[in-house]
Amino acid sequence: MAEATNEQVAIKATYFSIIGNTSLAFIKGAAGVFGNSYALIADAIESTADIFSSVLVLFGIKYSNRPADENHPYGHGRAEPLITFLVVGFLITSATIIAYESIKNIETPHSLPKPFTLFILGAIIIWKEISFRLVMKRSKETNSSSLKADAWHHRSDAITSVAAFIGISVALIMGKGYESADDWSALFAAGFILYNCYHIFRPALGEIMDENMYEDIIEEIRKVAITVQGISGTEKCFIRKSGMKYHVDLHALVDGNLSVRDGHELAHKLQDTLHHDIPELGNILIHIEPFGHHD
Repeated sequence: MAEATNEQVAIKATYFSIIGNTSLAFIKGAAGVFGNSYALIADAIESTADIFSSVLVLFGIKYSNRPADENHPYGHGRAEPLITFLVVGFLITSATIIAYESIKNIETPHSLPKPFTLFILGAIIIWKEISFRLVMKRSKETNSSSLKADAWHHRSDAITSVAAFIGISVALIMGKGYESADDWSALFAAGFILYNCYHIFRPALGEIMDENMYEDIIEEIRKVAITVQGISGTEKCFIRKSGMKYHVDLHALVDGNLSVRDGHELAHKLQDTLHHDIPELGNILIHIEPFGHHD
């Protein structure tokens, strides 16, 4: 039930991103063309790339939440970081296009941007920061790496809009001879997008490589485990993330004089307790270790 709820929350957040990015791509593109601002056109290019990446995120969330089957006993969750890699690819492509066009425009004389573009950018900055906070909150609630990448799209969009705002302001205040300030801001925005790509890519890579990044969850598992009557403590605890779930291998200490049947029942009791208290856990493998006064 919790998994279905997480999926619904993530899907709603992704639709929110798709609708928002589609609207902003048109607004930025039109304002950039009629307002003589390449920084806004660059912003529109990024928003257009964000539309496609959000569609990928939507596909990834739906696919990764498919139930386990014979070929995928741990489910399809690893599709999510793979989608995150594709999203990063979209960001790198859009940053490269923006950088190339910015350099070309810096070398080409053009008119000053129109003042009205600043009002549009101001509204976009506020909207994008709100979007970032909302989608990031949903990514934390659902443990979705691809939704986190989508959230960072909103933040990078807000930063590029801030850069565009500064560039246009400099061009308008300083006047003739500073027309390229707008283009320099777009170039800076491209660099910032590439910088963010690393921060989006790195956690997804760690997820694919089963990197140990979940000490807080391990600590919570240990605390819950010792609340189960008959569990004396825990030893090894390994976690690997797949989609929105964390799969656990846990060594639990029990009375060494217990029968195999009693130890088996205690392991199931521990599994049930962990699933109840920590709903984001997926498959839990319990290995029973004997423990006595001499140990």
